[in-house]
Amino acid sequence: MTKIRVAFIFALGLAAGAVASYWYSHRSGGSATSLNVASRASAAERTILYYRDPTGAPFWSATPKNDAQGRAYLPVYDGAEPGFTPTPANPQAAQGERKVRFYRNPMGLPDTSPVPKKDSMGMDYIPVFEGDEQNDGATVKVSLDKIQRTGVRTEPAEMRVLVQPVRAVGTVAIDERRLTIVALRSDGYIEDLFVNTTGQSVRAGEPLFRVFSPQIQQAQIDLLAAAAGQRGVAAPDTEHFLNGAMQRLRNLGVPESRIREVHDSGINPRTIDWLAPASGTVLAKRIINGQRVIAGDELYRIADLSHVWVIADVAESELADIKPGTPATVIFTAYRNQPVEDVVTFIYPEVRTETRTVRVRIEVPNPDELLKPDMYADVVFHVEGDRAPVTSVPTSAIIDNGTRQIVLVAKGEGRFEPRPVKLGRRGDGYVEIVEGLRQGEEIVTTAAFLIDAESNLQTALKTFSEQEQAK
Repeated sequence: MTKIRVAFIFALGLAAGAVASYWYSHRSGGSATSLNVASRASAAERTILYYRDPTGAPFWSATPKNDAQGRAYLPVYDGAEPGFTPTPANPQAAQGERKVRFYRNPMGLPDTSPVPKKDSMGMDYIPVFEGDEQNDGATVKVSLDKIQRTGVRTEPAEMRVLVQPVRAVGTVAIDERRLTIVALRSDGYIEDLFVNTTGQSVRAGEPLFRVFSPQIQQAQIDLLAAAAGQRGVAAPDTEHFLNGAMQRLRNLGVPESRIREVHDSGINPRTIDWLAPASGTVLAKRIINGQRVIAGDELYRIADLSHVWVIADVAESELADIKPGTPATVIFTAYRNQPVEDVVTFIYPEVRTETRTVRVRIEVPNPDELLKPDMYADVVFHVEGDRAPVTSVPTSAIIDNGTRQIVLVAKGEGRFEPRPVKLGRRGDGYVEIVEGLRQGEEIVTTAAFLIDAESNLQTALKTFSEQEQAK
C-alpha cells in the first residue's frame, strides 16, 4: 500500500510540472507546445491520472472537483500528458521556394541557429533567406521599413568647385624697409639729448643729440685749410684738396648743410647737432647725456609705422592654395570690429621645422598707427581662385574608421555597397573624392553609420553561420 501511494505521488508531481509548463507556454503566447488528448471514444477504457484546472492555470486535483466559478476540473488520462516537441511554423512554405540559410537573433546579437529556436525572452529567431544576407561581401541588404525609420537619405556624387578659406594666426611686424638705425661713423661724446625717450615721434631733419667728435673736428680743419688756399694761397692742387676735405666730412656722416656752413663761414664749430635721418617712432634709445660713443654703435632705432606687415603662419598642408595676390581678411584682436582687406604680397621661402608652417606676408596701411608691433591677428585667406570642379560628396557621407574611409553606394531595393575611397581637399561641407567613386553614383548622406553597423552585423552573422555549418 505504501509503495502504491509513493508511486501515485511521484506521478502526480510529474504531471503537475507538465501542466505548469503547458500553462506558462499558453500564457506566453508560445505555439511550440501542444497538448495531445486521446479521443473521447476510448476515454472510458483509460486510467485517469489527475484532474487539471479548466482554464489552464497551474492547479490540479487527485479527485474530481470544481473551480471557483463552478466549472469542473478536466481529467488527464494515462498517455495524454502534455508533449514538448517544438512544432514551429514552416517559414520556407510561407516564402515559396526560397531556402532558409539560418536563423538570426531577433535582438540583432551575433547569434545564429541552423534550426528554429527562441531566445531567452521567448522571441522567435528570424529566418534569413537566400538573397537576404550579404552574399558576396560587397553589398548590404537593409529592409525598406528600417530605411524609412532611420531616415536614410541619398544624393548623387556631383562635380563641384570646392572653396575652403584657409585660416591662420598672424602677428603685426615692422616693415623692414621703413626701419632706420642711427649710428656715428666716428668716436665722440654726447653733450646734449633732444630726443631722450623711447616711443617719441621724430621727423627727418630734426636734431636728435649734440656730439663732440675729434675726427669731425679734424676734418673740418682740413676743409677750412683747403678753402683758404683756394681763396689766395698759391698752390696748384687747392681744388683737389678742397674736394678731398669735403668728401672726408661726407664719409663721417656730416650733413651737406653743415659742410657748406663751415666752408662759407670759415668757422670750425666744436660740436655738431646730429639730425634724424628719417621720420618715425623711436623704438629703441641706447644713449644718455655725457656718454662716450664708439663708431658703429646703435644709438637709436627709428621705425616708420604708417605701413606694417602682418605675418601669418600657414600650415604646410594648406600652402598650395595660397599665392601672391590671394585676397585676405585680417581681423586684429584689439580691433575686431575693424577688419582689413588686403592681398598676399610675399611667401617666405623656408618652412619652420618646429611648427611645419610657412610665413605669409600681408602689407597693411596704418595711418593712425593704431597697429603695434607683435599684435595678434586672425587671417582668413580667400582661396577661391580658378579651380576646376571635382567629384565631391557631403562630408556626412564619409565613414572614417581611422585607417580607411568608405562611402555607401545605394544600389536600389535596400541594397548598399560599402566602397573604399581616397579623399582630397574639403570645402563648404563637401569633400573631394580622388579615387573610388564616379560622378552620378548615388551615395548615402545621412544615417550612414546605421547601415555600416548593419553591414558589420551581417558580416558577423555570416561568419558565425559558416563556422556552425562547418562543425
